[in-house]
Amino acid sequence: MGQGLSCGASDEHGLFSAVQLGDLETVETLVERDSAILRHTTVYDRHSALHIAAANGQIEILSLLLERSVNPDALNRHKQTPLMLAAMHGKISCVRKLLEVGANVLMFDSLHGRTCLHYAAYYGHADCLQAIVSAAQSSHVAVSWGFARFVNIRDGRGATPLHLASRRSRPECVHILLDNGALVCASTGGYVCPGSTPLHLAARGGSLDCIRGLLAWGADRAQRDGSGRMPYIVALKHKHGACAAMLNPSSAEPLVWPSPLKFISELNEEAKALLEQALTEANKEREKNILKGSGYSLASPSHSDVHSDIGMDDNLSEASDSDLCCICFEQVCTIEVQNCGHQMCAQCTLALCCHNKPNPNTLCLTPPVCPFCRSTIARLVVAKIKSHDDADLDTGDNISSKLRKARKSRNFSEGSSSFKSLSAMNSFGKMGGRGSGRIVAENEWADKP
Repeated sequence: MGQGLSCGASDEHGLFSAVQLGDLETVETLVERDSAILRHTTVYDRHSALHIAAANGQIEILSLLLERSVNPDALNRHKQTPLMLAAMHGKISCVRKLLEVGANVLMFDSLHGRTCLHYAAYYGHADCLQAIVSAAQSSHVAVSWGFARFVNIRDGRGATPLHLASRRSRPECVHILLDNGALVCASTGGYVCPGSTPLHLAARGGSLDCIRGLLAWGADRAQRDGSGRMPYIVALKHKHGACAAMLNPSSAEPLVWPSPLKFISELNEEAKALLEQALTEANKEREKNILKGSGYSLASPSHSDVHSDIGMDDNLSEASDSDLCCICFEQVCTIEVQNCGHQMCAQCTLALCCHNKPNPNTLCLTPPVCPFCRSTIARLVVAKIKSHDDADLDTGDNISSKLRKARKSRNFSEGSSSFKSLSAMNSFGKMGGRGSGRIVAENEWADKP
C-alpha cells in the first residue's frame, strides 16, 4: 500500500513538472494512465494543472486540459482562477483560450478582492486587458451586470482597474480603460491614500503619459484626496517635478474630450484617431510652454499671475485678432485642416466632429467635414500661430477688435482651455464619487496584489 501511495505522489509531481515545462507528451501519457490525476493540486498553493499551464503560457497543454472537461474556473488557495494567473503573467494566448471556453471574468480572489481585469491592469498587460474587455462586451456580463459597471469594478479596497493602472504607470492600460468608459475621477476607498483619484495615483507614480491621458479625459486637477491633497501636492511630495508642473492648478488647463462615451464611441476608428491626434498634439504645445525652463519650477497654485507661472510663449500671448477662431471668436486657432488649410480652435473642431451621428439609412458614420469648405477632413494638425507682424496684415474683419481682444485676454487670464465650456457640461470630471471603505494607514504593502 505504501508503494502505491509513493507512485501516486510521483505521478502527481511529474504531471505538474511536465505542465510547467510544456512536455505535452508526458502530460498525455500521465492523463491516459489515470484521468483522476487532473483533479489533484499542489500541496500549499492548491494550484491545479490548469493554473500552472495558464501561468506559464503552455497553450497546447491548456487546450488539452480544457478538452478533458477541466473546470476553467478552478480555484487555488487564494481563490485565483487560471484566467487571473494568465492575465497576471501576460499570457495572451491562454487568456484568449480561457475566454473562448467561457471562463468567468467576474470571479474575485481572496487576497484583495480583485478580478482578472484588475490583474491585467496592475501588471500592465494591455493585450490581455483588451481581450478581457472585448469579451465582456459580447458576453452575458454586459447584459446581467452592465459593461460600464464591469469596467469600473472595485477590489476589496475600493480601487478600480484604472486606479491600479495609474498607480503602476501603465499608460496603454489607462488608455484602454478610459476608452471603454472608466470613470476618470472615481475615488478609492482604502487603497493607498483613501479618496485618491487615478490622477493622484499617477502623480504618485510619476508617469507623465498617464497624467496626459487622464487630463485629456477630464480628470480634475483640483480634486482632493482624503487627506486634503491635490495631485499637484502628491507629485511634489514624491519629487516628480515635471508631473507637478503639469498638475499645477495655476497652469493652463489641457484640452479634454467632450462627453467621451456619448460621442467618441460613435465615431469610426479613423475619425476618432484624427481627433485624438489633434488633441494630443495641441496638448504637447501646451506642455512645452508649461515645462519651459529648468527644474520645472513653477509658482504655487495661489499665485495670481498665471502667465508668468506657466511660462507662456511670447507668440501665444501676442496672438493677433486674426488668429481667433472664426466660429466662436473666443479661442485662438490651434487646429488646422490639412489640404484646405482652414483653421479652428480645438473646441469647435472636436465639437463639430464628435457630434456626427450615424446615418440610419446607410448604417455608417458620416466622415467629419470642414465647416468652411465642406471637404472631408483627411488630417488634422496643430496650427501655427502667426507672428504679431503678420497679424497686422490681415484685414476685413467686421467684428470689433477691442471686443475680441477683451475676450481673448479673458480666456488667457483665466487659464481656460479651448474645451473648458464643454468639459464643464459633459466630461467625466464630476461623475466619480468618493468610494466608501475602510480607512487604513498608508503603507508599502498597499500596492501589492
